[in-house]
Amino acid sequence: MAVKTFKPTTSTLRNTRLEDRSSLSKKKGPRSLTIAKNQNSGRNSQGKITVRHRGGGFKRRIRVVDYKREKFGVPGKVEGFYFDPNRTAFLALLMYADGDKRYIIAPRGVSIGDTLVSGEKTDVLPGNAMQLKNIPSGTQVHCVESIPGRGAAFCRSAGNVITVQGIDPTGNFVQLKMPSGEIRLVAATCMATIGQVGNEDKVNVKLGKAGRKRNLGWRPTVRGMAMHAVEHPHGGGEGKGVIGGAAKDLWGNRIGTRTRDNKRTEKLIIKRRRTKNRPFAKK
Repeated sequence: MAVKTFKPTTSTLRNTRLEDRSSLSKKKGPRSLTIAKNQNSGRNSQGKITVRHRGGGFKRRIRVVDYKREKFGVPGKVEGFYFDPNRTAFLALLMYADGDKRYIIAPRGVSIGDTLVSGEKTDVLPGNAMQLKNIPSGTQVHCVESIPGRGAAFCRSAGNVITVQGIDPTGNFVQLKMPSGEIRLVAATCMATIGQVGNEDKVNVKLGKAGRKRNLGWRPTVRGMAMHAVEHPHGGGEGKGVIGGAAKDLWGNRIGTRTRDNKRTEKLIIKRRRTKNRPFAKK
């Protein structure tokens, strides 16, 4: 998927790079595969802001995506590709032989009219889904489950890809190299989709102006150094005062400190994405 550039008639257009959606369907997808999305502007059930800088933006509907690919042995024909405002990847609409329609994350290299199938073991072709234990080593996959039957949890955003490195000696797990560089074990009966997630040029998009950011539901962010001392650890000072010490967030916590503490999955990680000599790395 290419990136669309503009004639630099203004300073905004000169720095604008948007994703090319010319290959997407001009028609709206099935409304039965969407549900209403309530806007909470980063607030919880008590009305308190738990996620800052959110609010406004276009109205959206949530697309129901088939992450489980549980229709084993039923071929599905790609009817078209659709834009989803809630994610970076595009969606592919599958029409199954039994008349059922479902959205999936659009893989790279799949075209309209292609037939995709899922099962315990299928052909190693982009868009097909099968269990990890039957996927050859070195194959690139996406939409990988973390727990069998729960649906894809890993590698769902635009351009991401996971490399299958082989089956663990026990036979119960498969070793995967994640997009972050982390190497971890995943149950061999988990489902994965062959290929890379499409819209890989999403990383080259430059919105060009603040208005597009507001349309996506993001509100302005104020630098801590521009605040008063009572409002932020970086605030205060005569003129442009220096921060002093390590960078901190609004509540005084040191930025860069690792917060992951999941003992249940600790044994499944073979190699971390961070090395121990990196700043703020947890020893």
